[in-house]
Amino acid sequence: MDRINDGLNAREMYELIGLQPEIIEKLEVIGDQVDLIQAEKYLDRMMNIDTAQQSYRDLKAFFEEDTDQLKMLYCQLECARRLFRRYEEKEIPKNIYVDTMRCFTRFIEECREKNGRMFFDRGWWTYRQVSMNIFRIGALEYQFKEYEGEKVIGLHIPSDADLSGESVDASFRQAELFFGTYYKEYEYSRYTCNSWLMAPALSPLLSGGSNILSFQNRFDIIREDREDKEYIEWVFQVPADTEYTDLPQRTSLQRKVRELLLQGGTVGSAFGIMDYEPYS
Repeated sequence: MDRINDGLNAREMYELIGLQPEIIEKLEVIGDQVDLIQAEKYLDRMMNIDTAQQSYRDLKAFFEEDTDQLKMLYCQLECARRLFRRYEEKEIPKNIYVDTMRCFTRFIEECREKNGRMFFDRGWWTYRQVSMNIFRIGALEYQFKEYEGEKVIGLHIPSDADLSGESVDASFRQAELFFGTYYKEYEYSRYTCNSWLMAPALSPLLSGGSNILSFQNRFDIIREDREDKEYIEWVFQVPADTEYTDLPQRTSLQRKVRELLLQGGTVGSAFGIMDYEPYS
């Protein structure tokens, strides 16, 4: 199927974001199975912030069978490929495009670590990247969001983020410049973050010099969800339903969290707010 020429072909895009060779080979086969003419309406809507979520759901239903969700991956990467031209038109630096779209590569690798093989299990999230709703800027990801009717920037912490004070400060400075340059009309006064890394239960498990605690301390914790089990996948890189006795103990944090779980405790997650303070 011929693709729209938007300045970057699929193979170039895959290699630009460091997509795994095994996945590239599978996508080249899948590409002959996906009719982009029929999928076009879904792709257009998935590249729009306002319709991306529903378009993802519609496209998922359109693919009655999608082994390892590779058809969804193919279509979302096609959206990402087309976005290259939009980034160029807005004069957004190429490195931000690459860092943002490398989420696909990172998620597939995380899937391999957790399940022992590579497939795509994050389409329910990545429609945000291909609709220019999330941008990776330095250590952190930044998303257009609302909180209590107010425009805010939602922060996300990638699994490979450097949370040292210097790295986080540099990311905030870069983000301030980014939004002030490319999205001047978007006025926000606060950052929000909802993550297991914000959970107060981590405090007694970590040293006083912990980068995680240093990041937490930037925020006012508004609420906590102790029932959230998602942290198990992130801390241990295993499925969330893994027996506690079978959890790996390769790192100090893994050993401490495992012991906490065996004693009937939990980590959960928390939601925090931080006022935006200009660096310049």
